[in-house]
Amino acid sequence: MSSVGTANEPAPPEPGPIGQLGAAAVDLLIGGRELYSVLVRTLYYTARGRRDKGVVTKQLYEIGNKSLFFLSATMGCIGMILVYQAGLQARRIVPDYQMLGATYLQLLVRDFAASIGALMLATRVGAGIAAEIGSMVVTEQVDALRMCAADPIDFLIVPRFIASLVMTLVLVVWAGTIAFCAGAATAYVAFDVPLETFFNMRMVTTGDLVVGFTKCIAYGAAIPVVSGYCGLSTFGGSEGVGWATTRAVVNSSLAIIILNFFISGAGFLIFP
Repeated sequence: MSSVGTANEPAPPEPGPIGQLGAAAVDLLIGGRELYSVLVRTLYYTARGRRDKGVVTKQLYEIGNKSLFFLSATMGCIGMILVYQAGLQARRIVPDYQMLGATYLQLLVRDFAASIGALMLATRVGAGIAAEIGSMVVTEQVDALRMCAADPIDFLIVPRFIASLVMTLVLVVWAGTIAFCAGAATAYVAFDVPLETFFNMRMVTTGDLVVGFTKCIAYGAAIPVVSGYCGLSTFGGSEGVGWATTRAVVNSSLAIIILNFFISGAGFLIFP
């Protein structure tokens, strides 16, 4: 009789919009707490310093060398498009290109090179980190690490964290140089701007360098931490690995945009 009564019970009602919003807020808070825990433990194990240099060197190669062509081609094309569009607008208003190179270089140093370069790295490096760690989760290799009293964050995220901090700065400097040279070539061909006129650093200040360097460090830290967290939270087999990869790219890109907002705001307050 109890089984019949249970079968005849109505299904619980679906939560309304407020209930769905509350559930989403709770999930966001839980995810934020777990992400914060991953960040703190990553910083702790990084500061402890006990690291196999061969593992870090491998990640330096994976993040740096394998991203070089992709980032160079992307930043070169974007640099040409940006200078061409800026030159067209300048010609319509005041046909004077004296400040085109100086303004473009300041934009690259303060924001453009670091932010666009990091977004490109999030699509390649972030996806790779999440896919690799997610595959280890579904094949129970991460569980084996835990059974050996080894923290997966120490072995899987920290080497990528160190490599990302170093190579993000190197790649952003390289990508910014490529974008500036591509922009200079575009200005010379499309608007007859001499190279000595375009290579103008009069608008670049120490504040621009500090803000750009801070963004490189922040982005280099955010990509492996967010992507590693997405990889460790993988569940459901190969399909879960795909979802973890997608979440890593989206969340890393979102983290870069949010960090860009706050660092840029602080930069304009400190270095107006």
